Amino acid sequence: MKKYIVYIAILLVGLLLGYLFFGNTKDVNTHTAESATVHNHKDENQVQMWTCSMHPQIMQPEPGDCPICGMELIPAETDAAGLSVDQFKLSENALALANVQTSVVGDGQVEGGVLKLSGKIEENQEDNSVQSSYFSGRIEKLNINFIGEKVNRGQLLATIYAPELVSAQQELITAASLKESQPKLYQAVRNKLKLWKLSEKQIDDIEHSGKVKENFPVYATVSGTVSEKLVSEGDYVKQGQPLLKIANLNTVWAMFDAYENQISQLKVGQEIKVTTNAYPNKDFDAKISFIEPTLATAKRTVGVRAELNNKDGILKPGMFVEGKISGVSSKQENAMLIPKSAVLWTGVRSVVYVKPDSAEPIFEMREVSLGATTNDSYEIISGLRPGEEIVTNGSFTVDAAAQLQGKTSMMNHTGPLEKESTSGTTETVQMKMDLPEAFQKEFLPIIDSYMDLKDAFVTSEVKAVKPKAETMLKQLKSIETKTLHKMEKGHLFRIKDMLVAITESNNIENQRDHFIILSENITAIANNIKVLPQAVYVVKCPMANSNKGAIWLSHSPEVHNPYYGDAMLSCGSVIDTLK
Repeated sequence: MKKYIVYIAILLVGLLLGYLFFGNTKDVNTHTAESATVHNHKDENQVQMWTCSMHPQIMQPEPGDCPICGMELIPAETDAAGLSVDQFKLSENALALANVQTSVVGDGQVEGGVLKLSGKIEENQEDNSVQSSYFSGRIEKLNINFIGEKVNRGQLLATIYAPELVSAQQELITAASLKESQPKLYQAVRNKLKLWKLSEKQIDDIEHSGKVKENFPVYATVSGTVSEKLVSEGDYVKQGQPLLKIANLNTVWAMFDAYENQISQLKVGQEIKVTTNAYPNKDFDAKISFIEPTLATAKRTVGVRAELNNKDGILKPGMFVEGKISGVSSKQENAMLIPKSAVLWTGVRSVVYVKPDSAEPIFEMREVSLGATTNDSYEIISGLRPGEEIVTNGSFTVDAAAQLQGKTSMMNHTGPLEKESTSGTTETVQMKMDLPEAFQKEFLPIIDSYMDLKDAFVTSEVKAVKPKAETMLKQLKSIETKTLHKMEKGHLFRIKDMLVAITESNNIENQRDHFIILSENITAIANNIKVLPQAVYVVKCPMANSNKGAIWLSHSPEVHNPYYGDAMLSCGSVIDTLK
């Protein structure tokens, strides 16, 4: 009986403890269920989309398999509150891991009356010298082991076995015994050895010893740094052959690129402050010493040179530098430049990522039109405004985030000249331009010349392409452009730039790469000509441009592919007609 009483007591104690510890579970579960109900009710207005991790451009309203690769679709991230359709947000951790960096776009390179130029440090060519061999022979020993080694004037550079000097020494020894009776002969022999850069002491040693030397030293005639090593030990060299190139880096050149619209603000003798990435807090004072007389056609820039003191050796050839010139007027229209690292290429488009709010990690893609290029910058023709903040480092990471969130990105956005029609086919987009009637009439022969150039590409012969490109370029240069806006001028510039590149190239594939960009820009202009004498067909080959697709214009709907010629003559289809 006592045993049962103990069991009952233990049971009662257990029930009491259970109530004390778990008595509120029902309330908690009820509260959690209610919260979940509220949460689910809140999400009812959001449509869950599904995407492919390999093909983020695929967006479907229900789960399933990717129609491209067959992989199972995953839930796409939903929109953050307060963001527009094309905007997306990244976490602070993602920004830090990807090292995403941004910068503010400036209106050209003139800020507060200061003109900024980008450039590089180069060797001072006026102080460069070549160390040559003054006699023929074989290099027995070379004392210079690597490029960058410093040498001093009078330093032993190499030892050379010189057969010619062996006979000349024998002549000296013989003439020395006759110098009393034939002094002129003796002096002539000594002068002959001096022409081989032998010193008076070397000649006296040969004469007094009466012994012929087979190996002769070569001494440095200047001090500096070895910039190029032209021979190796054991090489045979001829008289006057260069052995080493020696650069005196006590002074260096800062070479800058200036655009056409900046040339009028530059002059020789103008003071310029130079800064480098290596020493961002140190300014180097210099003056413009030379402005190149010709324009680089590929970059549309002029070289500007400034000489810098470099006795401490801290400025290294190849360093990127920035020059600032004060007191420059900013009234005229200046080029808007952005770093090359900010631009993503998609074949037919150039895009950047903009940060609308500097305080928030929010981004959106923006398509831009590019103009001229320098070493590390692109000129922006359209698509950005001064003061906007753009991604300059980590652009690919930001684009990947946009793809995974189903936002507009490189992968899921059509080109500037294309859009999807309701029927599922592609047609060109009308890029609005305000073209003067006089310009439209002048541009019609350019379209005809373009057609001739296109036909030349169909033949796949460089000799046929070059004359057509030269003709088109000559016509284009004669067109009046003063009345055009910046965007229209930008398209013309790209056309000219591509034509110049085509005329300078001897490789048909390289020429075709330039023809892709030329066709995009001429199509944009042709789209805005109100009256065309005959229909112009926009044709696209999906396999051209590394399977990214490329367009061209034609007067005939029959496809003759300029990007492949006879290899795939009929590859392509008409995507639009300009009437």
